[in-house]
Amino acid sequence: MADKPGAPDRGAVIYKALWHAIIEQALQPGAKLPEDAIGEKFGASRTIVRAALARLAAEGLVELRRNRGAAVATPSWNEARDIFDVRIGLERLVVARLAGRLTREQIKQLKQHVDAEEEARGSNVPLSIRLATDFHIKLAGMTGNPVLERYVSEVASRCGLILARFSRPHSSDCAVSEHRALIAALSSNDVPAAMTLMDHHLDAVADRAMIFEQPQPERDIQDILEPYVKDAAQVKGKKASSRRT
Repeated sequence: MADKPGAPDRGAVIYKALWHAIIEQALQPGAKLPEDAIGEKFGASRTIVRAALARLAAEGLVELRRNRGAAVATPSWNEARDIFDVRIGLERLVVARLAGRLTREQIKQLKQHVDAEEEARGSNVPLSIRLATDFHIKLAGMTGNPVLERYVSEVASRCGLILARFSRPHSSDCAVSEHRALIAALSSNDVPAAMTLMDHHLDAVADRAMIFEQPQPERDIQDILEPYVKDAAQVKGKKASSRRT
């Protein structure tokens, strides 16, 4: 089932929708990802769905299990601390690259992003979780280093899986205040302060993790994906439109 010229890339739409659903913890670790049900929901072939799942698997968010189909990855507790340690190292590099070098436009974008986090706080927990992760990916993107952005995106997303499985309930209050403090430190070229803030912030996130699995009720994947189908297609459509103009 090929996409028509000018139509959104369904593989990219499916990838982004599943990424959002996983990061927002709508799809929990271990949740099955049947190709036929996903394809039916998005009007796409199993081949297109399989490619999207393979992309998520390459990023550590999905496990492709032989003869059992795909499922959201289930990180172990031993793996959790290692991933957070790697993330701290990567984000210290982001801080070193950005301190004192952010443009006015970048500072404005970061502040607008945190404003969106604050708006979602308390009223839309899944969106709040995703925006908190997106903040760190946005910072990495501002370094101009695509390799660093890719690795931060992957490890930050995998941290989201860990928190979905082991953590206390998400606290958006600390994310918003700590993100604002980080922007201020980066804007003032205070590298030591920014490093300390980032370390403290990520340590606090890791410390909220608890060593037991959170049981989750089983839900139909098509019901879970319903709100993500339209959102993902709209985002992809807007990007395609902006490229044409």
